Amino acid sequence: MEPLGGAEFAPQTTYLNTSSTGLIPARTVAAMKEALDAAAGGGPAADLAWEAVEEARAAFARLTGVPARRVAAGGSVAVYAALVAASLPSGAEVLVAEGDFSSLVNPFTMRRDLKPRAVPLEALADAVRPGTALVAVSAVQSADGRIADLDAIRAAARAHGARLLADSSQGLGWLPLNADDADYTVCVGFKWLMCPRGVTFLTVPEDFGGLTPVFAGWAAGEKPWDSCYGPVEELAHSARRFDQSPSLLSYVGAARSLALVEELGTAAIGAHDRALADRFRAGLTGLGHRCVAAPGSAIVSVPGLGHAAPRLAEAGVSVSARAGNLRASFHLYNTEADVDRLLNVLSGLSGGA
Repeated sequence: MEPLGGAEFAPQTTYLNTSSTGLIPARTVAAMKEALDAAAGGGPAADLAWEAVEEARAAFARLTGVPARRVAAGGSVAVYAALVAASLPSGAEVLVAEGDFSSLVNPFTMRRDLKPRAVPLEALADAVRPGTALVAVSAVQSADGRIADLDAIRAAARAHGARLLADSSQGLGWLPLNADDADYTVCVGFKWLMCPRGVTFLTVPEDFGGLTPVFAGWAAGEKPWDSCYGPVEELAHSARRFDQSPSLLSYVGAARSLALVEELGTAAIGAHDRALADRFRAGLTGLGHRCVAAPGSAIVSVPGLGHAAPRLAEAGVSVSARAGNLRASFHLYNTEADVDRLLNVLSGLSGGA
């Protein structure tokens, strides 16, 4: 199995840690360097960067199956989760999955007048009840790669009049996801979408889903350059009213990275990634290890092996340790040789680690 993306990538290690940070394509690096040089020389870098924000917004919209007018561009999942939290009435119940990523969960706990309730991921749909105002869940769990049953969760939420916030940060790029599967979705770009850090997207319903742009600055104006001073007189008529002032150089890169994902296609990338993950699962069984059950996931988590991550790093194999588990994640630039390298190093570590 050859890597996808060709000359876009040249890993210097056996890199199996996309769940932490994706590798940045060569085209993205080149575009950012060019923009940085232009900025250093006083050229029109800002104008080009703003164009890149709109290119990235449009590309993300195509990847998630919604119009660009429903996509906001920012830099943080936590900020967008806090935006949703700010829309809830005092006393509202927010249902979350146990052990979900803190950037999604914590903004709801920081509002002391809300009532967050955590249940196991597999029980989330059944746990929605009258009085639940919002369900917030990652489509793919960061700690172990388990995939949420968004269809069942959405159906349960709608049956009880609750809204759904889905974080697609660990799935979009290899797992087909449609933003209409939830009322709101959030997604960082620096993992499976291989964007630079500082890129995050929010999708909202056509009617904005009751959200108030509480952090709106000049960039959220319908005419940003006419919204620089005093109160913004006219907010953007689209989800751009929820834009954070973007990290412009990062979005220059994001436009190129998202273009690569579109060129290769999520279906092809997903098939590639899952095949490698399944190869690793089979190899683990041969070594006598059992991984967390996460069928169909590009992320494989092995309980009790988190301590092996530093020793793997010494051997030139990059993985991560999460919640005591060894977490390996497989993306388009990986090959079967990478999987076998990981298995070979694991088999050679003392104590079966």
